[in-house]
Amino acid sequence: MALQLWETLKEAITAYTGLSPATFFTVLALLWAVYYVATGLFGSSDDHIHQRSTAFEEQMEPLPPPVQLGEITEEELKQYDGSDSKKPLLMAIKGQIYDVSQSRMFYGPGGPYALFAGKDASRALAKMSFEEKDLTGDISGLGPFELDALQDWEYKFMSKYVKVGTIKKTTVPVTEGDASGEASGAAETDTKPTEDGPSQTPVTGSEEKSSPADTKEE
Repeated sequence: MALQLWETLKEAITAYTGLSPATFFTVLALLWAVYYVATGLFGSSDDHIHQRSTAFEEQMEPLPPPVQLGEITEEELKQYDGSDSKKPLLMAIKGQIYDVSQSRMFYGPGGPYALFAGKDASRALAKMSFEEKDLTGDISGLGPFELDALQDWEYKFMSKYVKVGTIKKTTVPVTEGDASGEASGAAETDTKPTEDGPSQTPVTGSEEKSSPADTKEE
């Protein structure tokens, strides 16, 4: 029975395709291989596009409202450099802290300004510097042009981002030794003579000498 079916199939292949059974099955195998490769290529491309669209949708999700932090130290500000996606992305200019989470593509990890995040980058922005030594809020010694550039950056941040806090200023404590030194210095200043030279003492009436003009002739 199976042999009769095989003979009938061979005759049908030859009659309808004009090919021998061996050639027909070879062509069929090649077509299946081409189909398998093509579906693999297009399927991986579709998966890649789907992954990119999913990442884009996640990025476009609405951001949580900015949280007011109040006054924090520079060390505490470093926690908001974008390394933790659950925390807001913060940056400071002239001691004022702003939430820049909406510009994560610029200030977040991998962005062109990522090294400014979590810091007061006033000096670096004024000088347009990416050096580590300029990543500070110290703006002493800057020229007029650099201060104007920093002012432009501050206006931009004030108009675009929400201020969420300020950087706590660190004060240098005065020790007892310094206080006693200042007090002793002040005491020495009070006891120091004003000028060197002979001192003048007031002349009493008994010590005054009469001039010849004051004596009367007898």
